[in-house]
Amino acid sequence: MKTIARVLILTALTGGLTLQAETGGWVDLFDGETLTGWNNPYEWGESKVVDSEIQLMANKKFFLCTEKTYSDFIFEAEILMPESKSNSGIMFRCHVEPNKVYGYQAECDTSERAWSGGLYDEGRRKWLNPRKPNDSPSGNAFREKTKGSFKRHDWNKYTIQCEGPRLRIWVNGVLCTDYTDDLDASGYIAIQHHGEDGQLYRFRNIRIKEL
Repeated sequence: MKTIARVLILTALTGGLTLQAETGGWVDLFDGETLTGWNNPYEWGESKVVDSEIQLMANKKFFLCTEKTYSDFIFEAEILMPESKSNSGIMFRCHVEPNKVYGYQAECDTSERAWSGGLYDEGRRKWLNPRKPNDSPSGNAFREKTKGSFKRHDWNKYTIQCEGPRLRIWVNGVLCTDYTDDLDASGYIAIQHHGEDGQLYRFRNIRIKEL
């Protein structure tokens, strides 16, 4: 009883900061009601909260970015892609400038190429894992390894883990990328609208655990 009392007192004094310890260090990056903690560095693109989702609309590609940078972490989010032709990605350790976001991206690919969970270097070196062209040994091996992990017409859970130069990406629990690269040690996290006019991109359950 004394231990419980101490926890309750500490929670009251810290405004509930013990929640992070009780949930294993996880912190919600999206509160389900507002876009607090997020920023659109572009002059275009619409971001809104509907039914505990972040919904993105645009007629040009843009990224909605966190206001805080992160180094080593485990990140989770769910994404539901538009039914028509679409593409997206989750940026991590990325760089943000006015009307420009670049850096590491976990790919969300609805095409027959099926490279969801791959690692793309947005605005710089392009594909890191797998390697172009689409029918290369690298691309074919990636498809075979990750076959069935991405659900075209359902929510997909992405998990991204960064520890030093080691970058890992899971899609619905399937390890798609395990890559070593030391170009960026920290940066922002961002979610993407690819720019298809009238298409709605939906994100939910976004959280992070810093390591």
